Amino acid sequence: MVALAEPAHAGPPFISDDPEPTPSGQFEIYAFNNGTNTRHGTAGETGIDFNYGAAPDLQLTATLPGGFAQRTGGGASFGPSNVELAAKYRFLHQDTFGLDVAFFPRLFLPSGSNITGDNSASLLLPVRVEKDWKSGWSAFRGGGCVFSAIRRADFCLTGAVLTYQLTPELQIGAELFHRTADAHGTPASSSVGAGWRYDLNKNVHLLGYLGRGIENADETNRYSWYTSVLFTF
Repeated sequence: MVALAEPAHAGPPFISDDPEPTPSGQFEIYAFNNGTNTRHGTAGETGIDFNYGAAPDLQLTATLPGGFAQRTGGGASFGPSNVELAAKYRFLHQDTFGLDVAFFPRLFLPSGSNITGDNSASLLLPVRVEKDWKSGWSAFRGGGCVFSAIRRADFCLTGAVLTYQLTPELQIGAELFHRTADAHGTPASSSVGAGWRYDLNKNVHLLGYLGRGIENADETNRYSWYTSVLFTF
């Protein structure tokens, strides 16, 4: 259950993130819920994800989650999960380089629990790349490794997403994601997923995602989900 409760390194609504920072001087705030089911049970998080455009090409992020875990055949547990602090910096742009490229380190603080979070600090060091087309298609991918305070390289991950702006209000996308085996003994996993974003208006947006493991699914991801309401201003 510890492996299930580890933080998800996500760029809403996908597991992978894109390199585009929050616009300078603006806020993006997600009220979210996510979870993953395996043969061991179901675990996930509910919380608030704050993002602020602190400067051109610089986004500051703080995620404040609470965790839940229910072991198969057992009771449910609720408690603190891992607070995340991050900074996304885009250092290359499509108009000059042909691609957006960003570095997005994320620090995960100890949760205080081995049931609803990881009780040690860890650091994710990823690079993200994106290409957009005028036709409404967009592709982004990236990867990195997680380093723990009590372990060296805990695991690495990579993912790729293809999205399409179906209507002015609705964007849809598909993702392929892979994560290596970790120091807890959880095996390597690969998954596919579909995500969407619907703009109710310029300030309120609905996001969702459904995923399914295609490698070691019983151990890592029989099914997974993400939902959120995004407020932008």
